[in-house]
Order: sequence, then C-alpha cells, then structure tokens
Amino acid sequence: MKPAHFDYHRASTVEHAVNLLVELGDEARVLAGGQSLIPMMNFRLARPAHLIDITGIEDLKTIRRGDQGQLHLGALVTHHQVERLADSELDPGHRLLRNAMSRVGHLPIRTLGTVGGSLAHGDSTGEWAALAILYSATIVVHGPSGRRTIAAEDFTFGTYATALEPDEVLTEIIFPAAGPNGVTTEFARRRGDFALVAAAIIPPHPDHEISGRVMLSGPTPTPIRIQEAERVLKDGTNPAPDLADLVADIAASSIDYPDDGPVTGSYGRSLVHSIVKHCCEEAVTP
Repeated sequence: MKPAHFDYHRASTVEHAVNLLVELGDEARVLAGGQSLIPMMNFRLARPAHLIDITGIEDLKTIRRGDQGQLHLGALVTHHQVERLADSELDPGHRLLRNAMSRVGHLPIRTLGTVGGSLAHGDSTGEWAALAILYSATIVVHGPSGRRTIAAEDFTFGTYATALEPDEVLTEIIFPAAGPNGVTTEFARRRGDFALVAAAIIPPHPDHEISGRVMLSGPTPTPIRIQEAERVLKDGTNPAPDLADLVADIAASSIDYPDDGPVTGSYGRSLVHSIVKHCCEEAVTP
C-alpha cells in the first residue's frame, strides 16, 4: 500500500520546524529517520496531512561529550553512528549504549533510524526508551515557549504515548556519566524483531551515582527499573553465583504478567529469570 495524500514541508532549523507545527496543527507529523512513521503511513495506520522533514537540520546530528562526563546525542544521530563509535570516543560507562545498537532491527534500519525518532515515536519496547530510563537520561525538546527538559522516567507513558507536545520537536538526549561494564541482553523470536524481554544491568561503582541498576522491558507497558533487585545488587554481601539467581528471582516475581500478551504466566517468569540471570552473570563477573 501507499500512504494517504500529505503535504511535504522541509524545515531548515528547529525554530522553523516548531513554527510549522504551530501553523499546521495536529495534522502535522515530524519526519526524522522515517523507519517507524513511513511504514505506518504505508499501511494507513497513520495519516498525517502534513509531513515536516527535519533531516536537513545539521545541529541535530552531533555527538559530544560534556564537561561532567555526559554524552549528548543529537536527535538525528542514527543508531549505526552510535554502533560505530570507538572506545576512544566514549567514556567506559557509555559503551553499553553502543553495544546495544546491534540489536536494533537490521542494518538498513540502523543506518537510517535515529535516536530522537525512536524516542519520539513512543514504542516502549524500543531499545532507546529502555536505555534512557536505565541511565536517567534527560530528553531535550523545543516548542513555542522555547527549550524544556523531560526526565526519561516521565517521557514514555506506554505504546506510542510520550510527554512530547504536538507543537514540540525533540532535539537532544543527554546521558549522564555512569559506571562501566554495563551489560544488556534480550530475547526476540527472530533477529531484528522487537524483544519479548530485554534486560540491562550497570554494576555498582563507588564513583558513579548511575550504577547498580537493573532495567527490564518487554512484559511491562513501559521499561522499568527493578528497585529491589538494585538494592540486592548494591548490597555486596551475596557471592556472584548466588547474586545472579537472586536478582533474577526478584525481577521475575516483580512483574504482573498479562493474560493476553506474548509473555504470560510461568513462561514469562521463566523467560525473565533466564534473561536477567544471564545479564547479571556477565555484568558482575570480575
């Protein structure tokens, strides 16, 4: 199928894009990488009357490191750009972000799809939604009133629901400094599919607030941190072989598995336990 009729607009700056959103109203959508929006338009699941192309805004394509160890990703940075970053371009605490990119779809999707587009699309099973919550990232958006920031925990509400207002453009994602040796793993029916279950762990580190974290996505409406598992991970009194089992037990028992979802009942608990245990074993192994 082909998309329904729409008018195409090419924004030259963020301010231009915001002005177009204000002028065109709720019938306008922003086009970044197009890897989610265009298929939805082709299947007539989305029918915007106006498409605002922001891909020519060079300011949104930057990757830079902040003075306090933050990683700033412009909204138009592609998944593959992050995937190709060298160790010398990343603090050790941000290498988890790079390592997670190999699980985002297939190479053509990673080459065109963007970090900001993935977050703004609002698919809560996407890797960037989970990683943003894991790191307590800050989402930067621009609208008619100027710049505002949104904590990652407050940004994604559920499937295709975000805190982004209709007249705002997502411009940047800021990942704070974090502890090293983070690990992520996931299970999908086929390589490139969205994960049924994904987990990520950043092991404890005395010099970093963003450490000792356990994140789970897939069986829940939005990615979540498992606070009780994090307390056990930080406690330091459990030997490594027992620690992974304990963290996995807590994660598996902390979820209310839906009766009609792809991960249900005892199968869901078993799958979550296996994924989290594997992730924890790899993260805490000296």
